[in-house]
Amino acid sequence: MPIRRLVARVPLDALVPTFREIRAKAGVSETRPDAVVTQALAAGTASGELQHVSDGREDRTDLPLVTIDPLGSRDLDQALAIGAHGEGWLVHYAIADVAAHVTPAGALDRDTWSRGETIYCPDTRVGLHPPEMSEGFASLLPGQRTKAALWTIEVGADGVLGTATVERVWVTSRDQYAYSQLQNDPPEEAKSLVHTMKAFGDARRAHLAARGGVTLPKPSQEVVDHGGELALEFRAAVGIEDDNAQVSLLTGEAAARMMLEAGVGVLRTMPEADPRDIARLRVQALALGVAWPEGATYSDVLAALDHESPRAAAFLTQATRLFRGAAWEAFDVPAMPVPANPRHGALAAPYAHVTAPLRRLVDRYGTEVCLAHCAGREIPAWVREALPEIGAAMSAAVRTGSAVDRSCVEAVEGAVLAPHVGEEFDAVGLDERTVQLADPAVVAVCSGEVRAGERQRVRLVEADAGGAKFVTVA
Repeated sequence: MPIRRLVARVPLDALVPTFREIRAKAGVSETRPDAVVTQALAAGTASGELQHVSDGREDRTDLPLVTIDPLGSRDLDQALAIGAHGEGWLVHYAIADVAAHVTPAGALDRDTWSRGETIYCPDTRVGLHPPEMSEGFASLLPGQRTKAALWTIEVGADGVLGTATVERVWVTSRDQYAYSQLQNDPPEEAKSLVHTMKAFGDARRAHLAARGGVTLPKPSQEVVDHGGELALEFRAAVGIEDDNAQVSLLTGEAAARMMLEAGVGVLRTMPEADPRDIARLRVQALALGVAWPEGATYSDVLAALDHESPRAAAFLTQATRLFRGAAWEAFDVPAMPVPANPRHGALAAPYAHVTAPLRRLVDRYGTEVCLAHCAGREIPAWVREALPEIGAAMSAAVRTGSAVDRSCVEAVEGAVLAPHVGEEFDAVGLDERTVQLADPAVVAVCSGEVRAGERQRVRLVEADAGGAKFVTVA
């Protein structure tokens, strides 16, 4: 008999060998040379600053900073404090000062270049840095006195970026909050923070929309660990999570402005949507029955979607094609000119990555440019020498991380669905060859006549470590 609902979880332990094989095939090393760990530990116990760090370091442990991250996180890149400032806000945003712990051209530095970014898997995470560093002395853990790059940013009531500075400091985070904790039932002492961040987030989202920026509200497919059992779920950044993301986006905008002023840096760029792609999306909206009023932009249409409808799921799948061509583009005027288009198309402004240096290589270099610019000193030679290669290194790392993530999701899909080959499911057509199941949260290839934006029955014909395949039911 066709199944109507599937409570789909698989034991984590059963899939650990598969995840290890996926990482091995992708070339992700789970071990590090002894010299790398030794150098990291030495940096953490150094009594002063490493030789390449030329700035002074103020004590700002007075700031009431807190971290907001997924439950259980230990590699804490950011801590924030936000309060009223005139009619707008004053944001203090402390970012882990990773550059203060990594000697240029040393064993640790070379190891991070071979990795590029942290790889997240259902059974483990393979950090950009040794865990003794990224989850220890360099992390903004509560109660720990930690080296940080402190951004101080003024924001108008209209969400517009005002003055911004960054400096090296000591900080101590007061508390560590999880998104789920603040979203569902914030403790009394955090309610004011949640309220302030909501108002700030609303202002920034309105400003983003007013200048032509757009957020693609497409839920991501994720593997979630429920006490040793894995499940597939769709989730999107909502509420406090998106408010927190707006602080990071604001800082990236401030960093890009500094880099352009300095004539040195690395931007995260993306072309604006091609008018031909927008015209094609408008036709697809008509075919799917998605309203696109006269004079409305594609960002207006995305904002007005009913995210629960099958038509919205199909439309969002098509809309992702507008967001292509993202890159890291370095410049060092005059030898390396500023990119011809320095803007990030989705954000409608120049933007740079500087807020996740524990997990992403490029942020260490971007932060150092901004620190030097604010201090009025020369950009370090080790930064300038790395800029020509940083974009390619990051692109390669992202390709590896994306491939590992997709393979892990497919392995869980296969394990969840393997006992149900031959059974039927309710699905939504995303495009002419892809369907999405709601329960379990699966996106898979489907043959037959797939009707985009419509609910239809599909039969599972194959499920293994490579994922699942379906066929439509007449």
